Amino acid sequence: MPVTLLNPDGIMKPDVYRQVAIATGTRQVHIAGQVAYDAEGQLVARGDLAGQVAQAYRNVAIALAAAGATFDDVVRLTFYVVDWKRESMPDFLAGIEQVARELRISPAPASLIGVSVLYEPGVLVEIEATAVVG
Repeated sequence: MPVTLLNPDGIMKPDVYRQVAIATGTRQVHIAGQVAYDAEGQLVARGDLAGQVAQAYRNVAIALAAAGATFDDVVRLTFYVVDWKRESMPDFLAGIEQVARELRISPAPASLIGVSVLYEPGVLVEIEATAVVG
């Protein structure tokens, strides 16, 4: 396996992601920001952060598969969330937990960045991914 994920002693150990990814592969895969559109270009789960997080994650999985990668190869996720506030965390985590069960994925190192707006009204979250494949 080209990626080892860990939470080292001495820093916070979150449940939904790991603090460190060690990659030993040779091919990098960079997934552009994925949002909650379905294959027909329709926005899924309008106004529902959990639903949009889940759909954006599904889209990342599709993009990874097209590149011959899986979430086991992911070394970094970046989430951009519109109007982020700490009170949004339960909905955000619900979306992650839903798709983690559905896709059977492990949590990769991640950053969450609050933004005032994404490129289109109604889009609440965008996810970028970087993977390293052997």
